[in-house]
Amino acid sequence: MLNETTTRPDASEYASYYEKYVSLVPEGEIVATLSHQLDETLSTLRGLTEAQANSRYAPGKWSVKELIGHVIDGERIFGHRAFCFARNDQAALPGFEQDDYVRAANFDARQLSDLADEFEHVRRANLFVLRSLDNEAWLRRGTASDNEVSVRALAYIMAGHETHHLRILRERYL
Repeated sequence: MLNETTTRPDASEYASYYEKYVSLVPEGEIVATLSHQLDETLSTLRGLTEAQANSRYAPGKWSVKELIGHVIDGERIFGHRAFCFARNDQAALPGFEQDDYVRAANFDARQLSDLADEFEHVRRANLFVLRSLDNEAWLRRGTASDNEVSVRALAYIMAGHETHHLRILRERYL
């Protein structure tokens, strides 16, 4: 029997916009990838100072804390979508405007350590759900942001979204 956690989603499983994230995910078992990423990301975040976390690489760009907060928001939203669709919930889920979310969150008023802890808890919660899924649940689909998406694709989107933003952190901020 095919293990759906080791098979990449095909392009019919997600909106073309998300290809930039899915393409960043290495071959292998996606839950293991998400778990490994958690360790790498926490190591990076816990190695930053508060001064670094408050910095911006250009005027008008997010601070490091805002970037981390955005990754947390994405993790929470993609995880919620995966949970709903895995449970065969057919209700369409809304999109979200990332800049509005970041503006409303006031991430810069928070401590970097709190943001790292929050990311850890949200990722671990998502890992518990994903580890519990059978192959059928991984292939279930639903509608989010007016686009059909599979649970499997959402796991890849989570991983790729984190990779994308950690690369930006390393290349532009550090």
